[in-house]
Amino acid sequence: MQKLLTIIGARPQIIKAAALSRAIRADFSDRLQEVILHTGQHYDENMSQVFFDEMGIPPADYNLSVGSGKHGEQTAAMIKGIEEVIEKEKPSWLVLYGDTNSTLAGAIAAVKMGVPVAHIEAGLRSFNKSMPEEINRITADHCSTLLFSPTETGINNLKREGFPVGEEGPYSPDHPGVFHCGDVMYDNALYFSRVAEERSEILKRTGMEGKPFVLATIHRDHNTDRAERLTSIFRAIIKIAEEEKMPFIIPLHPRTRKMLARQLPLEVLESLTDSPGINITEPVSFLDMCLLEQKAGMIMTDSGGVQKESYFYHKPCIILRPETEWVEIVENGSAIIADADEDRILAAYDHFIENPPSKFPPVYGDGRAAWFICSKLSV
Repeated sequence: MQKLLTIIGARPQIIKAAALSRAIRADFSDRLQEVILHTGQHYDENMSQVFFDEMGIPPADYNLSVGSGKHGEQTAAMIKGIEEVIEKEKPSWLVLYGDTNSTLAGAIAAVKMGVPVAHIEAGLRSFNKSMPEEINRITADHCSTLLFSPTETGINNLKREGFPVGEEGPYSPDHPGVFHCGDVMYDNALYFSRVAEERSEILKRTGMEGKPFVLATIHRDHNTDRAERLTSIFRAIIKIAEEEKMPFIIPLHPRTRKMLARQLPLEVLESLTDSPGINITEPVSFLDMCLLEQKAGMIMTDSGGVQKESYFYHKPCIILRPETEWVEIVENGSAIIADADEDRILAAYDHFIENPPSKFPPVYGDGRAAWFICSKLSV
């Protein structure tokens, strides 16, 4: 029996972990035991506990309750807590997702204690080291024994960095195993899209059932903490809502909500709050988000996960960042990088209204990524 210590800390990691937990329960319970450690990086219950409840993930065995803070302070507290749990549980593998500070802390703690790391979503690169996430994902990859990449692009990135793709085991941090497995979030999209149709009432609550709308999410500090960027994004949204008569649903991240009054000029803030076509909500549950993504006519986001989910649900996506890790969706023509540029956002919107994408080839696997990963971890 292999014991997995799964590190989660932010909403996307909780969702991704659901796919692996589901696969373990279904087919690997005789070979894999999972212990879940929640760092508490997202401490708002709406952003965390609701996802455990909704997706049937067992409660975390450990919660460090770290909360927010400066990068160094937060990461150091996580490393300390993870080390203590490793000493107690003595896991066979430490499983990491994505590129948060929780990912970084888990990778550093485990590799220094001789515990092999399995990094899910390995090989993703924005090629922008001003992003904390880029530092986190590169470091996690280089600490890992098994690297599971969702795309061929990720595999190629790892090859360029000198990783030995296609090698046989035994594996170690110095001789890692690199695998193209598909995307666990595609597993989830297939599974939970049906559940969302049955359970979610978000469209009724917002009065948007059967109506066209744009779904927008903005949460990255690169946008929320810079007044000119946040203003440009919301000017474009207001213009589309008012001049094009296209309604928006915006589930607002707590950071973004806090920054609106600080960063937006008064006239933009008033237009935003007074516009009948802009529906700003609290953060929504995963099932609500699934249904919004399925029913939206278009998606605008600075979230890497939501970009990719737009592709799963065959929706055009306007990327509110200067680059993306998910280059496949841009190359496919189903996403456009507009950054936080009002004119580029408006141009991208017009392009998709006139030329909606129609082809979505299966670049993210077959919906069985979690099963592939479990098969490697259970050997």
